[in-house]
Amino acid sequence: MGIKEMLQRLKMFIRQCKRVLIVSSKPDRDEIKLSSKITSIGIAIIGLIGFIIFMIFRLLNI
Repeated sequence: MGIKEMLQRLKMFIRQCKRVLIVSSKPDRDEIKLSSKITSIGIAIIGLIGFIIFMIFRLLNI
């Protein structure tokens, strides 16, 4: 790969980054609350599944 190709790829990457930054926006309070609720529910479900599996193995003495 030559230097010209590397510079061209770098320029293309920078253009794509600029495009993403222009389109993106700062989330408002409602979006942040919704994201935190969904994340909390997901963590709770994963924890519950892990606890159930732990208890099954504990009861079977494996």
